[in-house]
Amino acid sequence: MNPADGIDGAPLPEAAWLAALLGLSDMGPRRLLLTLAGGGGEAAWRAVVTGRLGHRLHPIGRRAVELAALWQREARCRDVAEEWQRYRDASVGVTALGSPGFPAVFDDDPEPPAVLFHQGSLDAIAGARVGIVGTRRCTRYGRDVAFEIGAGLAAAGVAVVSGLALGIDACAHAGAISVDGAPPIAVVGSGLDVVYPKANRGLWADVAARGVVLSEAPLGTSPARWRFPARNRLIAALSDVVVVVESHEAGGSLSTVAEAVARDRPVLAVPGSVRSPASRGTNALLADGAGPAGGVEDVLIALGMSTGAHRRAAERRPPVGAATAPVLEAVGWHPSTTEQVVLRTGRSLGEVALAIDELVRGGWLSRREGWLERVSADRAGLVDAPANAAQPGADSHAE
Repeated sequence: MNPADGIDGAPLPEAAWLAALLGLSDMGPRRLLLTLAGGGGEAAWRAVVTGRLGHRLHPIGRRAVELAALWQREARCRDVAEEWQRYRDASVGVTALGSPGFPAVFDDDPEPPAVLFHQGSLDAIAGARVGIVGTRRCTRYGRDVAFEIGAGLAAAGVAVVSGLALGIDACAHAGAISVDGAPPIAVVGSGLDVVYPKANRGLWADVAARGVVLSEAPLGTSPARWRFPARNRLIAALSDVVVVVESHEAGGSLSTVAEAVARDRPVLAVPGSVRSPASRGTNALLADGAGPAGGVEDVLIALGMSTGAHRRAAERRPPVGAATAPVLEAVGWHPSTTEQVVLRTGRSLGEVALAIDELVRGGWLSRREGWLERVSADRAGLVDAPANAAQPGADSHAE
């Protein structure tokens, strides 16, 4: 069998070679980019196997020769096609930078991931997104606020992005899945078959089922300290706004803030007690000019979405009738086309078109550039789409 072919005889995709390269010991996102050196994954893999990495690894420093020899030994013992089959068997998606399915939000990022592993649907990334981060050592106050903001944003049609860590991250995602709203997005620092922390196993599964869990780490990868700052840059890149609920004077949340600032993402902080160590970092952010987040309304305003008019309009919306409810359900919380709704409902194009017109007039759906979007209660009555409400395939970076 041609080593460039998969088990089924089809050529291996670029993502398969990148996944195999990331599976080498001590290979991280930055070292992977050095190994690729502007070329493709298959060529980089062959350079590893034959020991021809040469000057590509010089920026690594003294370990360059040691790593090249280690990678060569490991690569010679591995079958890329068999490793690729593992992802298919595990129902883990693998998407390479530049491929059609790769999230467009990373296209202009200063440090994009070369490859993403995912459980769930990448469609979850299509709409407005807010990162909610904070300390693992949070207070009851912090847990409650994170839950409330997560639930409020999801109900308003805004996806909550976080790291599935203990504390604030978990509470924000728990809030997001407690309502029938926008799909949650998680970015983790381990392989998608290595749940960390184990206490969040159920929450991890719920987020994957409702939205998507993303990682730069291949299957079998245990969490390592250096992977969390790398993960934090992805959280910042995915977020239109970053909200810090509680943070000590030093911690991972502040690295996410630094990455957000580098990408011109607005940063909000939840005010806390001056007596609470868990609020010293957030209070310092406020003193340095971060916007205050006293509740979900402040976050929606930072996104360009006012709240009062939407709520009043939502209260005036007519109820969804029995004839139109299946069409509204078929649209779901992802941008959809009329043709997709026809396929999902099994109804005729005429029936679906009439139902869509009724739902648009009633304020339950919006229609822009051929796409249908469900309007949540807090977004009802929004005349113009917020600047960061991206259509599928567009970057929804809010300036």
